[in-house]
Amino acid sequence: MTGPADAAPRGAHRPDRVGQLLRSMSLEEKVGQLFVTYAYGTTADTTDPAAVAQNRELYGVDNGAQLVAKYHLGGVIYFTWANTLTDPATIATLSNGLQRAATTSGAKVPLLTTIDQEGGRVVRIGAPAAVSPGNMTLGASFDPRLTYSAYRANAEQLRALGINVDDAPVVDTNTNPANAADGSRAFGDTPLQTAVFGAAAVRGLESRDVAAVAKHFPGLGSTEVNTDFGEAVSDQTRAEFERYDLPAFRAAVAAGTDQIMAAHIVAPALDPTGAPASLSKPMVTGILRDKLHYDGLVVTDALSAEALHDYTNTQRVVGALQAGVDQLLMPTDLADGIDAVLAAVRSGEISTQRIDESVRRVLTAKQKLGLFDANQVDVAKAAASVGTVAQHRTMATAARRGVTLYRNSAGTLPLAANPGTKVLVTGYGATTSTTLTADLQAKGVQATRVYTGSAPSDAAIAAAVTAAKDADYAVVISNDAWGDAQQRALAAQVRATGTPTIVLAVGAPYELGYAPETPTFLATFGYQADSLQAATDVLFGAQPSGRSPVTVRTPDGTSVVAKLGSGLRYHR
Repeated sequence: MTGPADAAPRGAHRPDRVGQLLRSMSLEEKVGQLFVTYAYGTTADTTDPAAVAQNRELYGVDNGAQLVAKYHLGGVIYFTWANTLTDPATIATLSNGLQRAATTSGAKVPLLTTIDQEGGRVVRIGAPAAVSPGNMTLGASFDPRLTYSAYRANAEQLRALGINVDDAPVVDTNTNPANAADGSRAFGDTPLQTAVFGAAAVRGLESRDVAAVAKHFPGLGSTEVNTDFGEAVSDQTRAEFERYDLPAFRAAVAAGTDQIMAAHIVAPALDPTGAPASLSKPMVTGILRDKLHYDGLVVTDALSAEALHDYTNTQRVVGALQAGVDQLLMPTDLADGIDAVLAAVRSGEISTQRIDESVRRVLTAKQKLGLFDANQVDVAKAAASVGTVAQHRTMATAARRGVTLYRNSAGTLPLAANPGTKVLVTGYGATTSTTLTADLQAKGVQATRVYTGSAPSDAAIAAAVTAAKDADYAVVISNDAWGDAQQRALAAQVRATGTPTIVLAVGAPYELGYAPETPTFLATFGYQADSLQAATDVLFGAQPSGRSPVTVRTPDGTSVVAKLGSGLRYHR
């Protein structure tokens, strides 16, 4: 079997290959290339009864191999809940099986295999893989070279698993602190930060022949609602979009991003009809194609998102293509969506020229990734190529460089690693709090855990307060507590016991604006294991080297609590 190393070099062109293939394809084969969806099962030919039942209900097939062959899919996307994504050999075998099905049926076109492996809070493949601490952590390092290295290490692992597209990076400028979609998924809140770091991420992924997907065009940073759960509307003016949001996408285009994801954001200043960007010709064609001169692949965000609840399946798929989109991600009904596009072409609502335009982009993207020459990976080598010492070192360095100390006014930090010291760990995250407790115990202190979770109940807060009274120090883990009054109440009541309290923010740091008097506030911006280990090291004296990637203000926006680029150091 051949692997990525055997593929044609990135950018190698065979001008006749795409054209010849395009001319040989039937309309059904062409339309199939415009769709990307998921299949259940850990293998392409799964016979697992549960997976088979789910595939039959959704698609009328038993497994992913049959799905790919029946609908001539252009791509598949992996999810933890649909495919077991823990063992490298299993993932590689799944990829090989799906590629084999694609290249031995119909027009014999290889697949784009996609995953959301952003790092930080959006991770599909965990251990033994080396996982990035996330974009805001990388932004806090103020070192785009580190971002390049982290995304490069991520790409090395994905390609070894047969995955050739990463739905990353997020290049939204997080101008709204109440943003429920981005937050710590963003590099920062300034156009320069997101543009520079986003371009570095694109180059890092594509240096190892994994297609980058810059998202979420035209920018979700000013909105509040996650489009997975509802309609996201931006009230920015066109001038504000051009100032805050477009620079990062312009930089991603200049960096050579293979794909851009069109979001379901409604932006009246950019399209007064109220159509979401994914269905908006003024945004996709008018801005992305004509203004930014982008001729790469445009894919929608998931078409099953709640943000599109007012649109039928037909309106979603046909509308996206009419807007200028090339690939349609996760329609609510695949067979119905394909039939809708075929009907639109046959009726003249969509021209064959328009279909060919997008299919050519899909095929060109696959050629650029070398998939026509090599789309099978070496399963035996997959485990050795995922989670290498060098990859883990890269991610650990990134996590360490991003830890930011915002407050230490009481001189609480650093802690002394004395065997008799009692430290309470409480707050957010079952796994997060367990991991941090173990890390503290490894430092030689007596660490105990009282888990309260998100939106802790009054009873859970009371239990943490009782435990804090018997501790020498308390560490309260918080995650986006700017939007969770109960998390903020937990921190305040633990602090009121008089026990020296450290708030450890593993989400965006905006909660500090709600409690600027917090004496000790440390941020990792993520809760991957490397970030928690880095935080533990800083608690016990390692120098915090991160700087705030955002400006933190009071909730009314009138007062600055922490400036962009601020951060404390220990005085030796």
